Amino acid sequence: MPWKILVADDEACITTIVSKKLQNAGFDVIVAMDGQEAFDRAMAERPDFMVTDLQMPLMSGLEVCARLAAELADPIPTLLLTAKGFELDPEELERLPICRVMTKPFSPRELLANIRDALGASVPS
Repeated sequence: MPWKILVADDEACITTIVSKKLQNAGFDVIVAMDGQEAFDRAMAERPDFMVTDLQMPLMSGLEVCARLAAELADPIPTLLLTAKGFELDPEELERLPICRVMTKPFSPRELLANIRDALGASVPS
């Protein structure tokens, strides 16, 4: 069964590019366009991994991660996308299930490599 990845970003061009790259690599992809939708879809569909933008309407990527961590027994490993130059609190990152941070703009190939690395050897290449 393919790994299920939730992609959350309020920029449609990013969700489209990331979704296509992940689908072509054999992943099932769920898309959310804001933080509330990301939280709701994650609770309903329980993805194996999440790629989320930091700055989104209704709820930030960090807020989504924090709410999911509070609600779920098993945290969803997350790759956080952020604008270049945006400072993140290392302590906050440490207490949440954020395993990678990438700045925009990013290479879809590098994003896929980071996801595969974070998920481990059982991910198809």
